[in-house]
Amino acid sequence: MYKLNRIILFLIFTVSFIPLAIAKDLDLTIVYDNNPYDEKLETRWGFSCLVEGLEKTILFDVGGEGLVLLRNMAKLKIDPRDIEVVILSHIHYDHIGGLSHFLKKNALVTVYLPSSLPQSVKDKVKDAGAKLIEVHGSTEICKNAYSTGELGTWIKEESLVIKTKKGLVIITGCAHPGIVAIVEKAKEMLKLNVYLVLGGFHLCWMNAWQIKGIVKEIKQENVEKVAPCHCSGGLARKVFEKFYGREFIPAGCGKKIKIKDAF
Repeated sequence: MYKLNRIILFLIFTVSFIPLAIAKDLDLTIVYDNNPYDEKLETRWGFSCLVEGLEKTILFDVGGEGLVLLRNMAKLKIDPRDIEVVILSHIHYDHIGGLSHFLKKNALVTVYLPSSLPQSVKDKVKDAGAKLIEVHGSTEICKNAYSTGELGTWIKEESLVIKTKKGLVIITGCAHPGIVAIVEKAKEMLKLNVYLVLGGFHLCWMNAWQIKGIVKEIKQENVEKVAPCHCSGGLARKVFEKFYGREFIPAGCGKKIKIKDAF
């Protein structure tokens, strides 16, 4: 009996000193967009989103005007030197134009970009002293964060997929390959449903009938929440809000989205 009591006391003492896993939040901040949200920030055509809470701090796209990007970051109290990874979604200037100004502030980053981007963009990364990784197929960026790899034909584009306890979070630049195709690719990669899709959906050129068809397809893919911005278009944002109701997230420059206990 004495030995049993000692064993029980030992186990209680040992278990009490085992560190408990602390759940971490995922924080998303739109630092560059053409849709207004935070009136203190400047809006320009383009997109950039800061991702915090992963193993590495990621900046997805860098907008078109580097000085605007940096001014917005300063107003949001974001230090460019804290960013470890930059992901460029595709070739268009409104997503990569801010790269030079950003690299002048922080070249100690790893830049992931589609392998199809011109050599001039790749040289800009190398000349600044940053590490370059060319992406073709789906790629792990860090724990719980993945690139879809290059999707599409005419305009090749990569999106960011984050694996959370609530499901997948997808961040898109312009969704030129099609927002539904990107969702399907993310689900195929990680075998999970999608919790949130944020970014440009490239629907600004569509009419209401076409947009409703896309929204229905997104719904059929069991996407729980949507936050369309950038090139999604005002009409598409209204249609998504009508279909999604409380699960629609108004998004624009300065919008912050916190996903509690994501990891």
